[in-house]
Amino acid sequence: MEISDEQRMQVECQRLPPSWQGNGSDADVEVDHHLWPSKDGPLPIFLKFENVEYRVKMTLKNPLTAARVAFASQTRADQGSSCKHILKGIAGSVDPGEILALMGPSGSGKTTLLKILGGRLGGGVKGHITYNDTPYSPCLKRRIGFVTQDDVLFPQLTVEETLVFAAFLRLPACMSKQQKRDRVDAIIAELNLERCRHTKIGGAFVRGVSGGERKRTSIGNEILVDPSLLLLDEPTSGLDSTSASKLIFILQRLAKTRRTIITTIHQPSSRMFHMFDKLLLISDGHAIYHGKARDCMHHFSSLGFVPEIPMNPAEFLLDLATGNLDDISVPEALRGSPDPQEFRSQVIRHLQLKYRAGAEAPAGRRTPTEQLRLAVRAHNKDRRRRSIGWLQQFAVLSRRTFRERASDYLDKMRLAQAVGVALLLGLLWWKSQTGNEAQLRDQVGLIFYICIFWTSSSLFGSVYVFPFEKLYLVKERKADMYRLSAYYASSTLCDAVPHVVYPVLFMAILYFMAGLRRTVPCFFLTLLATLLIVFTSQGTGELLGAAILSVKRAGVMASLVLMLFLLTGGYYVQHIPKFIRWLKYVSFMHYGFNLLLKAQYHGHLMYNCASRGGCQRLQSSPSFGTVDLDGGMREVWILLAMALAYRLLAYFCLLKRISLTPL
Repeated sequence: MEISDEQRMQVECQRLPPSWQGNGSDADVEVDHHLWPSKDGPLPIFLKFENVEYRVKMTLKNPLTAARVAFASQTRADQGSSCKHILKGIAGSVDPGEILALMGPSGSGKTTLLKILGGRLGGGVKGHITYNDTPYSPCLKRRIGFVTQDDVLFPQLTVEETLVFAAFLRLPACMSKQQKRDRVDAIIAELNLERCRHTKIGGAFVRGVSGGERKRTSIGNEILVDPSLLLLDEPTSGLDSTSASKLIFILQRLAKTRRTIITTIHQPSSRMFHMFDKLLLISDGHAIYHGKARDCMHHFSSLGFVPEIPMNPAEFLLDLATGNLDDISVPEALRGSPDPQEFRSQVIRHLQLKYRAGAEAPAGRRTPTEQLRLAVRAHNKDRRRRSIGWLQQFAVLSRRTFRERASDYLDKMRLAQAVGVALLLGLLWWKSQTGNEAQLRDQVGLIFYICIFWTSSSLFGSVYVFPFEKLYLVKERKADMYRLSAYYASSTLCDAVPHVVYPVLFMAILYFMAGLRRTVPCFFLTLLATLLIVFTSQGTGELLGAAILSVKRAGVMASLVLMLFLLTGGYYVQHIPKFIRWLKYVSFMHYGFNLLLKAQYHGHLMYNCASRGGCQRLQSSPSFGTVDLDGGMREVWILLAMALAYRLLAYFCLLKRISLTPL
């Protein structure tokens, strides 16, 4: 049923607190107020899933193994693949204000089901999943908060900075900066993060907050937008029992604001277990219990499974799910099997059959009201309406990127490298001359080394950027926080700042110490050529990193590309055989080196005047056998085109790879 704009406005305004209801201006009409913090909480979502199945295609790289598997499964030998059945007809439901715990042994399919419910797995999924009787659509992703098991947070940002930048990116454009900061303050207070708000998140190499504080920050990052459905994957993993209990207590408080919360959990304590409202117990892809958490012990006791010693309910349930029934009495029908492995299989099959025999349609509340359906459909139609614009995303991401990478940009070792190498080269080539062929050859060697140094520095400085930030980028793109183009532009621009500052400082020291040609045009042309080499190298590194997205493989590929470009740069080998000569035309070092030579030696200069033959033109030197020193500056445009082309290719590679990368 289509709804009018007037109906949509009425639904949205009814969700607002009185203090936030506008006077009917255009700004008020264009706001999706469901995501604003309100006294009434988020829009309730009733989640129901039935007969959910998931198969993953297993590609076998070894052709012999592939042929054997294909033959065993009576498929064609050239298929080379098989399917693994992860979920096998799972059903359940959860109401607003409830916490549903997904329990089961490792590999049972808990995380897979959680990702499916969050819309993060596509192909291979079967079944019926509804949110307030509405099927999933990409527009719903802004109503769903997803907290991964590994806390994907920038280590150099503080807790407050992490939440502030997320608020600026995710909250509606109509909210002022102060309103967004107030929202962050409320989240920090709600999650008890006041004590660590100015502490860095930290990571493997940076000291930061504790594990519990990091997990609460991850949760705060998701509830900033007041999600209706909050999904958490093993939120207590790595926490002590006290911190884990406090975290579940916080989830209880969040659920009381009419949020629907689903969490996977491995083996909670007794206290934590009784905080859950509902339980879905999974074994080998099958559900063996779904219902109220407090009723599960009575349910299994009625089936004949009774613990013989005092036992944590979670431990008892996991023993059942794995078929390990030590200290647990079993029904008479299962006794007598001498083989332990066969006995476990019989127990699991028995529990699956009992569940299917007694399973009914997932219980839940009544059909959502028409008001809730109208609100969901209105949100789906106006998906982008409340997002901040591209320029605002670019500005926020630029500030965040610079703050996160500032320690690298301002690294003392990086400064010492640029200054130290410049001083060393200046001393080695102190007041170099071009009076004869030997001196000229030495100075040309210096120019080629400048090309090598800044190519390698810029290439390896940018090739690891996207592989290192892959997890952050995938997570934020899954949450639809910003456009990828805004992220890429901000990353490239921020990285360009040190790639300008350090070469300028380097050339300011080396140029005059080495006695290079002292004219203003020559200095700035040499500096321009160096910067073009730097920008093209940076683009090449970004392309390799975006295409590979692996730290190890990107480094290896960068080394191979550097070696190839170095050998074809025009210094070591000037006369390349015809069948492989095309390599030098794809090498930006070839154009960069030629441009540096032209910048330094253009203008019909003479040398070797002390020889018997008298002065000779520099162009006649064997060092310039393949370079026309006065042939114009076409290399400038070629390098600019290469720098732009590499960046465009890097963007499209990143767009494709990120869209295919699961979280």
